[in-house]
Amino acid sequence: MSRATILDPAESYTFSKYAELPFDTADILAEFGITLHNTSLQLPQQLPIDPEPLRIELQENLVLVDPSSEIARREALIFPILKTVCKFIQAPLKIEYPVRVNTWLRGSFDYFIPTPQSLLVIEAKNADLARGFTQLAVELIALDQWTDSPTPVLYGTVTTGDTWKFGLLQRQEKQIQKDINTYAIPSDLNRVLSTLFGITMNTSVTLMH
Repeated sequence: MSRATILDPAESYTFSKYAELPFDTADILAEFGITLHNTSLQLPQQLPIDPEPLRIELQENLVLVDPSSEIARREALIFPILKTVCKFIQAPLKIEYPVRVNTWLRGSFDYFIPTPQSLLVIEAKNADLARGFTQLAVELIALDQWTDSPTPVLYGTVTTGDTWKFGLLQRQEKQIQKDINTYAIPSDLNRVLSTLFGITMNTSVTLMH
C-alpha cells in the first residue's frame, strides 16, 4: 500500500512555505525520496583566526540591540559571523540568492557561500529552529539538483542568531542528517566558527578533478 502524498502536485511551494506546513519533517522529505536521520554530527573543524575580536563585537551588539526581530538578529548576530568567514576565505556571501528548480523547489536562500563544499545558512523564521530545519532540508534538496558541484555532501545550518543547528545532505544516500546538538552565541562561538570554517575550507572535493 503506497503512502498518501501530502504535497499538492498542482500547487507551487516556496522554500519558506515548508516552514509553515503542519507536517512532520520526515514526511515532507519523503515526498522528495529523502530520509531523515537524527545524529550527533562529526563536522569538519578549522579555526584559522583569533575569534576574540568577533566575540567582543557580538557581545557589544547584544548589549546595543534587542535581537527580538528577525532583522535585528540578522544584522547583529548572523551577518557579522558569516562576513568574518567569507572575508578570511575570500569567498562571496550571497544574500537572498534566488533559485528555481521546479514548482516545489523555488525561492531564495537566505545566505549561500558558494565554495566547493557549498554551505547554506537559513534564518529560522519566528525563532523556530524545528520548522527552520525543515526549510533548510528542502533547500539542501534544491541545492543538490541545482549545483554542478561534484561534492558528495552538502552542508547547511539553521540559526536564530543566538542558536545554531547544523545539518547535511548525503547526496548519493539521499539522506538528510540533522545534528542533535545546538550551539549558542556567544558562548559556543569557537565551535560555530570552527565548523563554518571547516565546511567552507574543506577542499577535498577539488582533488577529484
